[in-house]
Amino acid sequence: MVVDFALRDSPSYRVASIVRIGPWKEDNLRVEFRELTRWAQKNRVRTGHWIFFERDHHRWEACLEIKDSAKAEGRIRLKTLPATPVARVVFNPDAVSSRIVYHGLSDWTRWRKKYGEIRSVTAVREVYTGDPWADKKAWANCEVQFVVRK
Repeated sequence: MVVDFALRDSPSYRVASIVRIGPWKEDNLRVEFRELTRWAQKNRVRTGHWIFFERDHHRWEACLEIKDSAKAEGRIRLKTLPATPVARVVFNPDAVSSRIVYHGLSDWTRWRKKYGEIRSVTAVREVYTGDPWADKKAWANCEVQFVVRK
C-alpha cells in the first residue's frame, strides 16, 4: 500500500455536529455519531462524510455531512466547515499504523513550515466516506487532514 502526503484544498462541508470535551479515548465520538445518525434518520436527512474533528487535545467534534436542509435540535448544531487548505494522507489503518501516519504527517508539515510552504497547522481531522465502525470500505480509506494556514 502506498501512503503519500499532499497539500490540497479540502471542499466545504455542510455538517450537523456535536462537541465533546474531555480526553481522547478508544471509542472517541462513537456516542456522538450514534446520536447524529439517529437524528438524521428521524428527520430523513441524507448524509455523507463522517468527520472526526480535533480542535485541541480536549475538544472533539463529531461532524456528519448533511445533504438536505435540516433544523438543529438538542445539542446538535448545524454549520459549514469552509473549504480550506489541508495536508492530507489516505491510508488503511489495518495495513499501516495510524501512529506512523500521524507522526509522518506531523514531521512532513514541520518541514513544509520550515520551507515556507505553510505557516501553521490549526486543527486535525479524520474524514471517512461512511460509518468507519460498520463500513469496511470507509474504514479502509481513512483520510487524515491537518488543516493548515498558507
